[in-house]
Formats: sequence, structure tokens, C-alpha cells
Amino acid sequence: VQLQASGGGLVQPGGSLRLSCAASGRIVRIDTMGWYRQAPGGPRDLVATMSSGGSSEYADSVKGRFTISRDSNKNTVYLRMNNLKPEDTAVYYCHADVLSLNSEEAFVAQKSWGQGTQVTVSS
Repeated sequence: VQLQASGGGLVQPGGSLRLSCAASGRIVRIDTMGWYRQAPGGPRDLVATMSSGGSSEYADSVKGRFTISRDSNKNTVYLRMNNLKPEDTAVYYCHADVLSLNSEEAFVAQKSWGQGTQVTVSS
């Protein structure tokens, strides 16, 4: 299973970005999908997650500014980020709890991570 993230970039304070992350492979089911971020020298922190049933969770620092959504038909999760602040600058990683099939046709439950996409908020 692979997760491919895109949509990062440089934006001025107050601006917006939308991140996307598509999962591919021999996927049987995806449970929770979400986004984490890691600033230089810091830990990887939760930003937002969404369950397969649509329940979402946000870090306090992004509530009211970020919105997570997902398209289950496309195995894709999105993060709409509005009113961006310099402290949002980080590498953003997508994550998914995936049930897939391996080459022996056995079920495999795994936590998959995308490669990370840089978000820089600066004037």
C-alpha cells in the first residue's frame, strides 16, 4: 500500500492550501485516515483524522481553520487549510489504517504513511 500526498507549498499568512493524499495498492478497507505534521526539531503531531464513518478529530490549534474530508471511492483524504499562520509551517504527512492483501492473498493490517509534503507559511 502506498500513500501519495500532494498540495503543499509556500503561502502567505492568511492564505489557504488544500492537501490531498491518495492510497493505492491491494486495499480491502481503509479505516481512519488523517494528517500529521512535523516542524523542524519537533515531534510528529496529529492535525486531523477522519474515521470511515465520517467522524473527525482536530488538534486544538487548527480547529475552525482546517477541514478534513475524504472520498472513500477514491481512497483519498483531503485537508483544506484556511487562515494559515507561520506556526503551521511543517512537513505534513498523511496516514491511513489499511487492511490489504499481500502476495499470498493473506489479509494484512498496517499503518501506512505518505512521503510528506512541505507547507511553508511566510510573508
